[in-house]
Amino acid sequence: MAGIELRSAAFSDHSMIPRHHAHDADNVSPPLAWSGVPEDAAELALLCEDPDAPSGTFLHWLVTGIDPHIGSLDAGETPQDSQPHRNGFGERGWGGPQPPVGDEAHRYFFRLYALPAPVSLPDRATADEAHAVLEREQLASGTIVGLYQR
Repeated sequence: MAGIELRSAAFSDHSMIPRHHAHDADNVSPPLAWSGVPEDAAELALLCEDPDAPSGTFLHWLVTGIDPHIGSLDAGETPQDSQPHRNGFGERGWGGPQPPVGDEAHRYFFRLYALPAPVSLPDRATADEAHAVLEREQLASGTIVGLYQR
């Protein structure tokens, strides 16, 4: 399976996510850029999850219906004509990191999936539900991991 290279100008893989992107700060989604999307992709889906959350994997961001021909998102940008879903905070779109105070740094997995056809996910899909569907349907994917601690 081909791989998508996913990167961010705000943080490097396995490095700290700036506070500006945190839920209890400015709550602005980080900029992302990618390459290596297969030509036969019909859409992209973006997922950000925290598997270190005390109550189980927490969904921070789920966007489906992203045009496979775009190669980046600016900070705070929602792709045109895409479908931002509700996150674990109950808000639509990005919900930045907010681990419990005093926890060791949590890992935030940003995953971009290239899909062969539009995917249908419930608006309130959990991270595990979304991850299962996207993993099963994908043509290719890419991951970058950010860290955050309060």
